[in-house]
Amino acid sequence: MKNHRDDAGSTLGMWLFLLSEILLFGGLFILYSVYRYNHSQIFHLAAEALNRPLGALNTLILLTSSLTMALSIFFLKNGGAKRSLFFLFSTIFLGLFFLFNKYFEWASKVHHGVYPNAPGLLERERGEVLFYGLYYSMTGLHGLHVLAGIGLLSVMFVFILRGKIDHERILPLKNTGLYWHLVDIIWIFLFPLFYLIT
Repeated sequence: MKNHRDDAGSTLGMWLFLLSEILLFGGLFILYSVYRYNHSQIFHLAAEALNRPLGALNTLILLTSSLTMALSIFFLKNGGAKRSLFFLFSTIFLGLFFLFNKYFEWASKVHHGVYPNAPGLLERERGEVLFYGLYYSMTGLHGLHVLAGIGLLSVMFVFILRGKIDHERILPLKNTGLYWHLVDIIWIFLFPLFYLIT
């Protein structure tokens, strides 16, 4: 009975944490919407300069990582620890691949003098400065969440290896999976907002 209460409390705590994350990004989405409404044409032109194929690839990577995360939980729940570890490792790898692509994209922009407070950027129209300010802030914050998720997934990997998490004690992996799915969902909103503006 006590374990059931602890599990329910842990799950509730995770959902409350996820709600706070949704509110955080929700506020940024509202801010983005206001600025986009006031500078719609400039936002559209600025978005044209982003690397859409790389953004699309990162979307595919994170969608695939949601699948591998779900499979890791499924196999551990059904007693397949080795398969669970394989898919958990795949999720970690995909998260790192996403960050590598994001670094490559950011580095390309920085190389061309497009980064916050860059002298060349500050000489452009206010709408473009706002667009890139939001782009770096929101994708950067998301990237930090991906990095934190990779850290949590790595801890879960070690715990499964050591037998601290198994088919009878699976809740920590489930909660980590919830966090990872939220990170993926946030990117699904970020991708069209920045890369597919029409």
